Amino acid sequence: MPDLLWDDVKSFFAPDLMGSLPDIRVPDTSMEDWQAVLDLIRSQGWSCEYSEDGVAVRLPRAAEMLARGEGADVLLRVWPVPGFLVIFRAYEAGSIDFDVDLRELQGQGGVDVLCRLLRAIGRRLGKPVLLSPESDPLHPVLGFDVEADRVVLLVRPQVTISSWQREADVTAREPRGS
Repeated sequence: MPDLLWDDVKSFFAPDLMGSLPDIRVPDTSMEDWQAVLDLIRSQGWSCEYSEDGVAVRLPRAAEMLARGEGADVLLRVWPVPGFLVIFRAYEAGSIDFDVDLRELQGQGGVDVLCRLLRAIGRRLGKPVLLSPESDPLHPVLGFDVEADRVVLLVRPQVTISSWQREADVTAREPRGS
C-alpha cells in the first residue's frame, strides 16, 4: 500500500499552491549525514551531476563539497528515476536541503516516486525528511516519519474549489427540514 494517495495529497503537488520547487529539508544534520546521502546516491546507482560555479566536476567527498559550498555555487543534480530531478544544495553541514519539481510528480506515480526518495534518505539517516512550500521551510506539509517508517501528512490538505463546490451542490440538493 502506498504511503500517500494522490486524491488525499494532490493539493500539495499543485505548483500554483506550493511553488513549482518546494523545499525539502533534513534538519539537524552533520557532515557525516551528507556523506551518507552521497553514499546512498552512489549505492543506488542514481544518475547524478555535480557542479561548482556552473562547471561539472567529479563528485567529491562530503567534507570537500561542504568546504567548497561556502564560497561557490555548489549543486548536486540527481535523477533517482528518469524524468525526476532532485537538486541538492550544499549550504551547510547542519541541514541537507534539496528541491524537486512538482510538475514532474503528478498523479499516483509521482507521489510514489517522491515517497520512495524521502523514505530512502530518511531511513539511511534515521531522521525526518520534511517537504515545505517553496521558500517557506518552517511550515512542512508532509515528510518521512522515522517512528512510523513511512511518509505521512503533517497538515490537512487544503480544500480545493472543486471539492468545496461538490459539497455545496450536495447540500443544496438535500431536502430541508422545517
